[in-house]
Amino acid sequence: MSFELGKNSMKNMEGIDDRLIDIAELAIVLSPIDFGIPSSGGFRSTQDQAELYTSGKSKCDGTTNKSYHQTGKALDVFAYVDGKASWDTLHLTTIATAMLQSASQLGIELQWGGLWRSWQDLPHFQIKD
Repeated sequence: MSFELGKNSMKNMEGIDDRLIDIAELAIVLSPIDFGIPSSGGFRSTQDQAELYTSGKSKCDGTTNKSYHQTGKALDVFAYVDGKASWDTLHLTTIATAMLQSASQLGIELQWGGLWRSWQDLPHFQIKD
């Protein structure tokens, strides 16, 4: 079974680096689990980032500590299982495998927040360059 990114996910990736979009579009085909991009999972303005920080949903305040989302070089995902969103560790790890495989096939270095030592951000992927 093959999946494809829906209209909302494509809209939520507006302003994102084309390389990340290419990675996500290949990964959705490779992934055994459907996934999407949440409304705050793509490009973020300074104000959007500050609101996420204030609500405790991000460690970056948007001003002193900027997020890769603010430059369009980060993307967050959620699993779509049994007709609803899931942030289950197994689901997100499976999707991460597809994202990392996709990046490798495309020759793009991708960082996954699930491999960070200080804290894990399983839905998060970024290009650092």
